[in-house]
Amino acid sequence: MEFNPVLISVIVLCVLCVLKINVLFSLMISAIIAGLLSDMSISKTMNLFVSGMGQNSETALSYILLGTLAAAMTHTGLAGILARKISKFIKNNKYAFLGILVFISVLSQNLIPVHIAFIPILIPPLLGLMNKLKLDRRAAACALAFGLKAPYISIPAGFGLIFQGLVADNMTQNGINVLKTDVWHYTWILGFAMFIALLFSVFVTYKKPRIYNEIDEIETDDKEEKLSKKHYITLLGALVTLVVQLWSGSLPLGALVGLGVIFGFRAVPHKKMDILTDEGVGLMGYIAFVMLVCAGYALVLKESGGIDNLVNSVIPFIQNSRFLAVFFMLIVGLIITIGIGSSFGTIPILAVLFIPIYTKLGFSVPSMVILLAAAAALGDAGSPASDTTLGPTAGLNADGQHNHIKDTCIPTFVHYNLALAIAVFVAIYIFH
Repeated sequence: MEFNPVLISVIVLCVLCVLKINVLFSLMISAIIAGLLSDMSISKTMNLFVSGMGQNSETALSYILLGTLAAAMTHTGLAGILARKISKFIKNNKYAFLGILVFISVLSQNLIPVHIAFIPILIPPLLGLMNKLKLDRRAAACALAFGLKAPYISIPAGFGLIFQGLVADNMTQNGINVLKTDVWHYTWILGFAMFIALLFSVFVTYKKPRIYNEIDEIETDDKEEKLSKKHYITLLGALVTLVVQLWSGSLPLGALVGLGVIFGFRAVPHKKMDILTDEGVGLMGYIAFVMLVCAGYALVLKESGGIDNLVNSVIPFIQNSRFLAVFFMLIVGLIITIGIGSSFGTIPILAVLFIPIYTKLGFSVPSMVILLAAAAALGDAGSPASDTTLGPTAGLNADGQHNHIKDTCIPTFVHYNLALAIAVFVAIYIFH
């Protein structure tokens, strides 16, 4: 395992990101290293890398279109009005503010499944309020990350239904019959652990005030508190985006139709279409490209053979020890998820390799469900290539005062991954 290409590549990725090397470049360099260590030529590695990028093309297109939708909402003044209403509601209470962020984030995963698209719409207009509250944005990053991650682990709706369906399907395919509707009965303990970690981050770790440079208010076309015709049209566009997405299963199509409503009913003049598209690319384009590059990196890791070797190298240590079996599965899951940036994509890999082993060791079904879900989710919060971290940074760094690695990735990694690991060992004891 010493020269395992996946392990070394992920370590290099993390080191480069901590050294403030751009995530895009870090992913490319790490992919080349993984390829070279697995005896691939550079040309073959890059061909795999480029071909793999297409696997996230729908996600990337979705983010660009949703970024444009966010820019349209900002230009109509709707985002500013929402920000001012939130400001009045919380009455200078930073904990109430963080609670609202958590609530909206949870809705974005389960009830209105737009994922991170709300962040560039809502967060930038609220940065001035955060500065007045002297709120440590690392606490805000933890609040947003919690809302983006904990719901899909523990709530069977929206993205949670997809994640829990993957857990159930992959366990069933490997000989353990589990219903999708049963998964949350066990994984709730993981969500609860993350909630405790959220409270610790907000009330202990990042409780102290933090000073940021003052920023100008984001300009909008309407400074009034009352909603006008263009605001209602914009809200209709957002609603249509959701309905079309749920009906068609296509987020890009939903965003396109929503934009059609906004421009078609002239909530935003047609002459601003190019400007808004440019702003949309500015808001979400970077995340979209990271998602593309991340998919290419994931394919290189899979083709390197390093994932199988990584698992095979730890199997001799876990044959007779339940504790080591749990420990090594969590470590392997952490390494893979940090690398590919997707807990959803990690589930099939871990299920094929580990479920047969845990069946032989006599793990109960609830224990295996919890272990698989946690091992896949580990690293999602904290991975520099995960939308769970890229999304919060996109909003909190709108004024250039929030560092992706130090202010988002490290805080979320420490709090939530530690909480998940502790919860797993407690759960394994309970559901023995």
